[in-house]
Amino acid sequence: MGAQKSIHAGKAKIDVNVDFTHKMCASMMLPSLRNTGSPLSLVIGSLCIKHPNLFGGSEKLDVSWDKGLYDSNILVAYRRPRPQWVAQQCFTMQHLLSPEIGVHGVPVDNFSRSGSGGVNLSRLSVGLDLNEPASYKWSSTTSIKFENVRLLSDDGRSITRDLDGFPVTCSGNAHDSMVVLKQESQYAKATDRSFYRFTMQIEQGIPVLSKWLIFNRFNLTGGSIVGDMAPYQAFAIGGLGSVRGYGEGAVGSGRSCLVANTEVTIPFNKMLEGSVFLDCGTDLGSGRLVPGNPALRQGKPGSGVGFGYGLRFKSPLGHFQVDYAINAFQQKTLYFGVTNLAS
Repeated sequence: MGAQKSIHAGKAKIDVNVDFTHKMCASMMLPSLRNTGSPLSLVIGSLCIKHPNLFGGSEKLDVSWDKGLYDSNILVAYRRPRPQWVAQQCFTMQHLLSPEIGVHGVPVDNFSRSGSGGVNLSRLSVGLDLNEPASYKWSSTTSIKFENVRLLSDDGRSITRDLDGFPVTCSGNAHDSMVVLKQESQYAKATDRSFYRFTMQIEQGIPVLSKWLIFNRFNLTGGSIVGDMAPYQAFAIGGLGSVRGYGEGAVGSGRSCLVANTEVTIPFNKMLEGSVFLDCGTDLGSGRLVPGNPALRQGKPGSGVGFGYGLRFKSPLGHFQVDYAINAFQQKTLYFGVTNLAS
């Protein structure tokens, strides 16, 4: 259950939304990541402030804050109006705080879930997004951002090593800094009976200063990293959107990866359809190439297969998804998902 309130002050619109439903879902899916005594740690909600005409020229300012049980995301976005046939610009500043369980998480319950490994990411980024005009089902986004990544313990202290004494940053200091150029292209085609999507993503670390990270990250339903690398940058295999039936990163984490997803949908009516899926993923033996080899220390298998079935419900409020998956260890996992939720 939740509550939503919109406040209009001139042309500014303030939306306040607090939802406790996600807390119940998250509690069923995730083990306890940390012990917290503050009542505020159990509050889940979001705050959104939108101004459609900041300086009188249709400039848009969006400020949002989302807080989960264990994570927080603050985003400030400023957009200037431009002709539709040129790339749309968006200046962003974001601070993201979240548990780093994809690489440092500890698999539990036969790899169906991942618990805290005592490492959390605090990521501050400032930069520019360029969204190219869509052309025949193709869309493209290019961004350049400065990022500062700091690693924290579960009680909020800066750390340079994990619980086993291995470094958690590339620089060896309490934080890593980098300028990242990212390009993502996507082709999507949907019909009444099928949906196709092809995504390609490339990230390049730019060596502005000698101590900053230099790397190239390529992702095409799999990927590889060349150059400098911190453990938290490894590809995490397992979880919703990867290999269902496993916890986030419980299959493995590597410098390279390959993931394949196959799903067959059966429409029941215009709003409800069923699905049968098979997921598989592997780190291609590259887990040992990640600094500190966290996958080996956590006992991750390096490859895995998950299969199951689910329901997809489409409504004016959004798209709801429920998946029931089984992994290679016969452990069962239930997933809930909500996308395109109406504001």
